[in-house]
Amino acid sequence: MFNMYYYLKNLTPSQQIGALFVLVFGLLLLASVVAFLYSVRDHGDSSEAQAQRKELRRMDAILRTSWLMVLVFWVGWVAGDWVALTLFGFVSFFSLREFLTLSPTRLGDHRSLVLAFFVVLPLQYLLVGGGYFDLFTVLIPVYVFLALPLASALANDPVRFLERSAKLQWGIMVCIYGMSHVPALLMLKFPGYEGRNAFLVFFLVLVVQVCMVTQHFAARRMKKAPVAPAISQSFSWDSWGLGVLAGSLLGALLAGITPWVPGVAFSAAFVACMAGSLGHFVMKALKRDRGIPSWGTQGQSVTGASGLLDRVDALCFAAPVFFHSVRWYFGA
Repeated sequence: MFNMYYYLKNLTPSQQIGALFVLVFGLLLLASVVAFLYSVRDHGDSSEAQAQRKELRRMDAILRTSWLMVLVFWVGWVAGDWVALTLFGFVSFFSLREFLTLSPTRLGDHRSLVLAFFVVLPLQYLLVGGGYFDLFTVLIPVYVFLALPLASALANDPVRFLERSAKLQWGIMVCIYGMSHVPALLMLKFPGYEGRNAFLVFFLVLVVQVCMVTQHFAARRMKKAPVAPAISQSFSWDSWGLGVLAGSLLGALLAGITPWVPGVAFSAAFVACMAGSLGHFVMKALKRDRGIPSWGTQGQSVTGASGLLDRVDALCFAAPVFFHSVRWYFGA
């Protein structure tokens, strides 16, 4: 571990990004080829074969998520911070659209919806881009928390007002507030780490994704009794612990691209994986409340975003916790 740490630490930023490009894209390409070759095999029509095809669809969704997140990181690195902000802004837009499309709205909510999509979302990302950390961290949980219900109340429609307001605020908190903390990592300034902040985005995305993938496969193999079967048939403390441990160990291995030593990188990854995996579990509870298995129907979303929220919900919960932990550690 320490040899890898010193090796990565001594590389220039360009050399680090080249090494990570070869490693990550190589592994993703290998996994995609293996998944494709396995998918073209004839599995028959038995119940076991149907289960295998279902598992392949899950694997395909995981791989597409991984490709999406790595490509966003790569484009953000090459094109600059504001392009990355714009890309994550679109992710927030389509995720929120997906969240709200599968929840009932009324005519009285239209003002609040317009404000959410076309005022709150761009304003949040503009504050992130400007580095106004103290303001962007309180804009939504303080000011928007009051403003949007007020806009709905002025529409003179009290029917299910609490439910409608809570639904919109949940969507904004997860899809806009949570996601905006990912590109906010690009704006932090650390001593001796200038020009390398994109690696923190990469670090966060990769450790959370590895945690979720490990938890998924561990649950399938271990077949432990679920903690809350009415919400998730696959969430058990054993599989969850393995997922968090795998993501945290990867974080320690990637310490060379961060401003930390391996022990601190392990702790940062542990915090991110804890928040992301438990947040994903909370989002499952929301989906069960809506009566749906996923935000997209068998991979095809009614919003046209192809179940995007299923792929980024863990990141939406992990990013704020990780961001504020990093700021606290550095006093940034």
